[in-house]
Amino acid sequence: MSEIPLKPLGRQDIHRLETYLLIGTLLRSDVIERIKSAEDRLTWIDSLAVAAGALARQKSGMPIPRIAEELGRSEGTIRNHLNRKTEAGKLVWETYEMLAKGQINPIAVVISAAGDVRKFKEELDRAVKERDELKEKVSALEKQVSELRDKLNKVKTRLQEILTLL
Repeated sequence: MSEIPLKPLGRQDIHRLETYLLIGTLLRSDVIERIKSAEDRLTWIDSLAVAAGALARQKSGMPIPRIAEELGRSEGTIRNHLNRKTEAGKLVWETYEMLAKGQINPIAVVISAAGDVRKFKEELDRAVKERDELKEKVSALEKQVSELRDKLNKVKTRLQEILTLL
């Protein structure tokens, strides 16, 4: 299975589990959609980070007051995340359970995300190229409009000269 410790024994294991829970949760397609539609994305991501940190520390046997102190949050906030009373807490717990059941593999998640990033970059490159082409067309059209405006002004001036002669 994975190298992610479900019951961390030391600080390094806690950080590895915390990191996986955060990244694994953030890269879930349902979470990406929720974050896209969220009004305050930074608050969402911060809540996920705190929930992931709290769960990783709880799984190592750390008491709630110490978790709260390490993460700089209130004990109530930590309890709410760990008891799944917050959306972030629920999502991080789901990720943990999926990991524990072997339903997701950290390496597969990273590889999948890399593929999504590659696809997004290709789409972005196409959009930038299309934008640049459209800018060139707009510039050419602006030049034509300017030339036509000059010709029209010359015709207008000539007509005014003719009318003054009549």
